[in-house]
This record gives sequence, C-alpha cells and structure tokens, in this order.
Amino acid sequence: MKKLLVIAMMALSMVGAAMAQNAAAPAAAPAAAPAVTAPAPAGDAKLEATDAAKKEPQSTGFVAVVFGSGWLGVLLWAGLFGVGIAAIYFIVDCSIMIRPQKIMSQSLITNVKSAMAEGDVMKALKSCETEPGPMANILSAGFSHVEEGFDVIQESIGAAADLEAERIMQRLTWISVCSNLAPMLGLLGTVQGMIMCFQTLATGAPDVGALALSISQALWTTAGGLTTAIPAITFYYSIRNNANRLILRMQAMTMELIKDLRNVEVVND
Repeated sequence: MKKLLVIAMMALSMVGAAMAQNAAAPAAAPAAAPAVTAPAPAGDAKLEATDAAKKEPQSTGFVAVVFGSGWLGVLLWAGLFGVGIAAIYFIVDCSIMIRPQKIMSQSLITNVKSAMAEGDVMKALKSCETEPGPMANILSAGFSHVEEGFDVIQESIGAAADLEAERIMQRLTWISVCSNLAPMLGLLGTVQGMIMCFQTLATGAPDVGALALSISQALWTTAGGLTTAIPAITFYYSIRNNANRLILRMQAMTMELIKDLRNVEVVND
C-alpha cells in the first residue's frame, strides 16, 4: 500500500514538472522573436534613396539661375550684360561731350567777338579752326561764305547748325536704343522661363522645386531688363534736354556773332 502511494506521488510530480515546462515554453518564445530582423528589399532601398535625393534643396543663387536656364537663357543674360555695359559707356560719353565747354567754349566766343570787333573775319575763321567743335563748325560755315552776302551766310549757318544738332542727337540715340532693348530681352527671358514652367507641368507630376526655379528664372530676367532700362531712359531724357538747351543757346550766340557781318569787309593778308 505504501509502495503504491509512493509510486503515485512520483507519477504526479513528474506530470506536474512536464506541465510546467510546456507552460513556460510559449512565454519564452515571444521574448526571442524581436531579436530576428528580416532584411529590407532592395527596391525599397532604391525608392528611399530617390526620395532623399528629391528632398535635397536645389541651389537658387543668381549663378544657378543664369546657368540653369539653358543655352538660350545664358545668351539672354549675356545680351543683358552687354546692353548694360553699352548703356553705361554711352551715358558717360554723352555726359562728357554734351557740355558747354565742348559745344560752345567761352574762349572761342571771346576770340570771335574780339576779331569781329576789329572787323577781321579771317582772324575769326582762324579762331574757329584752332578750337574745333559744333559751334566752331557752324561759324566756319558762315565765315567761309562772307563774300557771297548775308543771306548766303545765314543759309550756310542754318544748314551747319542742323547738321551739328543731328550729330549730337545721334550720339544720344544709342542710349535710347539700350533703354528700349533691355526690357525686350527681359521679356524674352520671361517667356522662355514660362515655357520651361509649362514643360515641367506637362510631365504630370511636376517637381515643385524645378517649377519654382523656372518661375524664378523668368522673374530674374524681367528684373534685369528693367534694372538696365530705367536708369538708361532716365539719363537719356536728362541729357537730351540739356543738349536741346545747349543747341538753342549755340544758335542764339551764333546769330549774335554774325549780325555784324552785314557791313564787315574782308581783310586779306
């Protein structure tokens, strides 16, 4: 009897140990599961790299705008820079040349007045040859026809005055050309930038950065054209008004100097 009880107790203890082991095994399994990681597919890695490349910010500096607009954009910017340099050159040139000292110098007026007071037309003509300029050319045309009468002198001076005024205005015209050409180049750049924008939109899923860069290129060319045209046209009208005043003064002074030719006799050496 005692032996049977001992055997039964041993059997129960073995069954309990087996049940405990079976219950502990499922609990340990989830703890070990996170240690195992499956490798990511190669396609997902490529997609992640592409997305990362798209998210990188594009360069938006002025140099990137110029060279990112294609060969036509580079040519347009070269044209804008060329027009700007030409405008600066003609503005400086006209500002130097269209001055009272260059058109009707005071020393020339003094010498001609002195010669006319003496009645020596040849001396006045030599003074004009010594100090060449617009007014000297006009007076020379009048003094060269002094023997033909006062009416011929007036006609010669009028023709010479028109010619000199046209020469002065032709010099100014180049500033006007630059002021008109610059915004046209800027407008062409704007059209080119908008074409690039619509080409980007035509892809179906446009890159926002590329679209914004195309719009930036269009606006930059417009700004470049206006930046060149506004100062050029301002200087053009300012210098032109100054030239008109000087031309009127020169014509008035010329008529004042030749009015005594009605009764002057030519002095021959």
